[in-house]
Amino acid sequence: MNNDNNITEDSHERIVEAPTSKTSSLGSLDNLDALSQYIKSTKGTREGRAIPPLEKWHPEDIADMDLTIKANGEWWHEGGQMTRESLVSLFATILWKEENNGNTEYFLKTPVQKIRIQVEDAPLLINDVGIVHEDDMSWLEFTTTTGDVVRLDDEHSIVLKAYNSNKSDSNDSDFSESDFHNSDTANQVSTADDVADSQELASTEQVRPYMMVRNGLTALIGRNTFYHLTEIGALSEDNGKTILTLQSGGQSYSLSMPTD
Repeated sequence: MNNDNNITEDSHERIVEAPTSKTSSLGSLDNLDALSQYIKSTKGTREGRAIPPLEKWHPEDIADMDLTIKANGEWWHEGGQMTRESLVSLFATILWKEENNGNTEYFLKTPVQKIRIQVEDAPLLINDVGIVHEDDMSWLEFTTTTGDVVRLDDEHSIVLKAYNSNKSDSNDSDFSESDFHNSDTANQVSTADDVADSQELASTEQVRPYMMVRNGLTALIGRNTFYHLTEIGALSEDNGKTILTLQSGGQSYSLSMPTD
């Protein structure tokens, strides 16, 4: 039974900055119904998909919710998959990431409460890429399953990082530029097909492509989208490695895929 089926959330409802006082009628927001009710009670009228000013909210109250974003991008609540896309997209706008004592934690953040959730890999999933033309410039534009749109540039780069589905530590989904350039990582996959296989879980470590999106949140680039990238970009060989070169905003960006 899906836990979100009884929540009537319109996909056009947006979140704006809300009052910081909690009404007694709402109580804790650590369940889908209460959280959805709170979001609807503070919704705004902006057109388009608005990300609220999460960095300005500093709630002291923290709760936990049995909600997990799976490594394949699915959202599961109390053992049931959340299939209502508008609700998932709405909740994705309040995703928040924090580093606490060396551990990465993810929350659904409101002005009055942070609800801790679990993320197996990346909290967002990219399922589309296209070329857009603007002011005589071409950009690679990526779209997530929850509505984020981001262009490839210096602040929103693509990197490759090893992911092991056997590891339960969500920190494995985080990455840095140094991780991407480390070709000595044990058990890295060795072909472009394996790198692109970003939505299939395996019992061994695999390399996956990720992109920075917003507020420190990364998105896994889905398999079909990565295949499309290899068609859009230029593939070359250099010292035994396959190089994928992408053009965006007048700049070149290269991904080095190790080969044996």
